[in-house]
Amino acid sequence: MSNSTSGRALRPFDFIVLDLDGTLVDSLRDLCDSANALVAEYGGRPLDADEIARMVGEGASVLVDRVVSASGIAVEPAIALARYLKIYDGRLLRHTRPYPGIPEFVREASRDVPLAVLTNKPAAAATPVLEGLGLAQYFREIAGGDGLLPRKPDPARLFRMIGAAGGSPDRTLLVGDSAIDLRTARNAGTRFCYARYGFGRIRFPEHEIGPCDWVVDSAQELLAVFRGTRPPGMGRGFVASV
Repeated sequence: MSNSTSGRALRPFDFIVLDLDGTLVDSLRDLCDSANALVAEYGGRPLDADEIARMVGEGASVLVDRVVSASGIAVEPAIALARYLKIYDGRLLRHTRPYPGIPEFVREASRDVPLAVLTNKPAAAATPVLEGLGLAQYFREIAGGDGLLPRKPDPARLFRMIGAAGGSPDRTLLVGDSAIDLRTARNAGTRFCYARYGFGRIRFPEHEIGPCDWVVDSAQELLAVFRGTRPPGMGRGFVASV
């Protein structure tokens, strides 16, 4: 039996859905710079990267609300959001890059199983990021956090994506770096892989990771999960409190 055939036999999934920020790409500096450019316009307190990392993951409107509150600026939420999106649109790819090994992972994995992106970032920002980095071609769908369906951790978007791919929740792997991603997987009944290398680890509830979840510290380890050579478990050096 070939290694490829053996890997397919070992994998308990045939559809892979990945988060964007903190999973596929390291976008934290561009997010921070954009948020602080907004803050500077209104004379507020600049925020550091760790502060902003804790605010990311639930969509642009939530991020901006948190930035406004933490920095002490006085601006209407709708005005702040519109201004932030305009600022960020001009900074999408200044520093944002794929994590090491991600291009190789999506290139190899997409040959055998359909891949998709599920992010709470607006689609108008998510798609240009992936296109600009040469990654969009590997995904059958890029679903942003805007539109009619609710954002993660509500499972509605994920269910729709699974159905469109002809898959099933129990044969789907969701890869992400945040508590939002973990809870989305739990709500949908999919398998979960925690991308611990992403900036979502700052506030990730590691005690909620179970023995059927994967934990990876690099895209190279994610490739091992895909190939079926890394069984689920708590990962190297991982300690869960139960």
